[in-house]
Amino acid sequence: MQDFQPKAFDQLFDLTGKMAIVTGGANGIGKATAMRLAEAGANIAIADLKLEDAKAAVRDIEKYGVKALAVECNILKDEDLVSMVEKVVAEFGTINVLINNAGGGGGGKEDPAKISVDDIRRDFELNVFSGWRLCQLCVPYMKESGYGSIVFTTSMSSINKSPNMSGYAGSKAAVNHMIANLAHDFGPEVRINAVGPGATRTAALESVLTPEIEEKMLAHTPIKRLGEAEDIAGAMLYFAAPISEWVSGQTLFVNGGGVQTLD
Repeated sequence: MQDFQPKAFDQLFDLTGKMAIVTGGANGIGKATAMRLAEAGANIAIADLKLEDAKAAVRDIEKYGVKALAVECNILKDEDLVSMVEKVVAEFGTINVLINNAGGGGGGKEDPAKISVDDIRRDFELNVFSGWRLCQLCVPYMKESGYGSIVFTTSMSSINKSPNMSGYAGSKAAVNHMIANLAHDFGPEVRINAVGPGATRTAALESVLTPEIEEKMLAHTPIKRLGEAEDIAGAMLYFAAPISEWVSGQTLFVNGGGVQTLD
């Protein structure tokens, strides 16, 4: 039996020299994650619809002494995904970490009497199909390098039950089960996991949040505050870094220990 040699503590979160793509990385959870990975030593590619915001994020990331690249990318366009990966490989030579953070949909507005199949299809294209395709494009480089970690942003809606959420919540539930299966396809070199944020203070939440809604959310939250983007970024770093090297196919919910819904 081979003796197990534990890593030194300072190596557990060390991503020095690794290359990470963060989709939707120009703002919110994506930017907080990119900054945390850069602080751990990773070079970063920000893939985002908003190129100017991505360039601004790159300037902040470079303060950590790492290399960074901004790439305009619409995750609904396959040609954008292919081009983005090609640009990243041309710039950095490989890919080690993929944060499939970009997504969206009509959660909270999906009255089944008023929406169409196209609305539901778009939820799945944003949250499932695009991320699956990026895995397909990136995994060969990860396997070749000998180090790979993929992390999806899922959602508490994937396990909650709420009105007007069927398409969005269904697509996020699909992510949870998809990554559990892909773990078998991608191992042993590549791990794949998901982080499910609870109510987190992002621009999307702030657009609908009222003091009354926040009070209701916190009534069912043991840690009596809403999440911050940095809370989610910490979980992303855990999955990206060597400390989680025997963790794959898992979904980690970061939610203050409770359940927060808009209804």
